[in-house]
Amino acid sequence: MMFNQRALAVWLRNFWVWRKLAVPSVLGNIVEPMLYLLGLGYGLGSLLPNVAGFPYIHFLAAGIVCQSTMNSATFEALYSAFSRLHVQRTWEAIMHAPVSLDEILMGEWLWAASKSLLSGCAILLVLVVWGITSPLHALAVVPAILLTGLCFAGMGLVITSVSPNYDFFMYYFTLVIGPMLFVSGVFYPVTQLPVWLQWFSQLLPLTHAISLIRPLVLGESLTLAWLHILVLLLYGGIGFQLSRKLARKRLLS
Repeated sequence: MMFNQRALAVWLRNFWVWRKLAVPSVLGNIVEPMLYLLGLGYGLGSLLPNVAGFPYIHFLAAGIVCQSTMNSATFEALYSAFSRLHVQRTWEAIMHAPVSLDEILMGEWLWAASKSLLSGCAILLVLVVWGITSPLHALAVVPAILLTGLCFAGMGLVITSVSPNYDFFMYYFTLVIGPMLFVSGVFYPVTQLPVWLQWFSQLLPLTHAISLIRPLVLGESLTLAWLHILVLLLYGGIGFQLSRKLARKRLLS
């Protein structure tokens, strides 16, 4: 069983280290999405009519929650986890204790998802204060944020397990994360895209995260919630299992 007290100890180890830099870390995760929300939501939004029946800043805000969650999980699963794996060699040191590589990866997976949950909830709190969503709707979004974090954390650990250096991450951001931002419905409805790109968008996890979170933020009814949840679970679960195999090959072979 991978989730046990030893996996939790890995999570706690990362938490205690992060606590020393908690304030700048939280601010760093909030500032960029807030700039998008302010600049595009109020600046561009003042020039646009309602989008999908809502003021543009309301439509954008739900997408920004997803973007912030994805970015936080991805950065933690890539840069921070890679530092512990390759640069600091923390994983190897932990394996000298009675902790397996699988348990380390489980702790890292849950920690990255926890960081993304914090980022997403921080943006949600701002949306509640601004009156874009209600406290009740915000509470309903929290499980979906955690699921989105697990999804992108699992994907990120795959890249970390095969990366030779930090520069390798640029391929992932340039070829995967960046394009997803523009075809998954963060800034505009997916229906504005060409039909073939709309079909392609349905294969992307961010599209399903937005389809799950935006209705909850805006107080609309969910459609095909089971499908969105299933896709996020598949991406996160398969990503985590694949990262286990790749990390074993890297560290134990």
